[in-house]
Amino acid sequence: MTDNNHNMPESSLQKVRLDKWLWAARFYRTRSLAKQAIEGGKVHFAGSRVKTSKEISVGDELTIRQGSATTMSEKTIVVKALSTQRGNATIAQTLYEETKESIERREYYKEQRKLANLARPDTKPNKKQRRDLQRFKHQHD
Repeated sequence: MTDNNHNMPESSLQKVRLDKWLWAARFYRTRSLAKQAIEGGKVHFAGSRVKTSKEISVGDELTIRQGSATTMSEKTIVVKALSTQRGNATIAQTLYEETKESIERREYYKEQRKLANLARPDTKPNKKQRRDLQRFKHQHD
């Protein structure tokens, strides 16, 4: 007899290792990347750093930082279901719920990044403009 529900969240689980859950919820591609993020302080449980082997349960609140230095986003999520198996993205999204404050904060920072990029010129200065800039800088030294 085969089990066709192997991708569904496992309701019988009481606790799951944090690195396994982050991998199953598709926050990280591999468990080793999830482990590196946890050890690097990018994942917090109840406001403090945790170890990879920390066991989480339904209702726990996690703060996860993802992205590069310029596109860093921080999500605060509440664990809704537990799973140790990685499923497709729609199933993974049922494992957690992002808080309203977290969504608003991410939208605010996204808007700020857009505004910061508007101040940047579209093209590089040409040779004459570079000479003028250097001349201007040296006049004020």
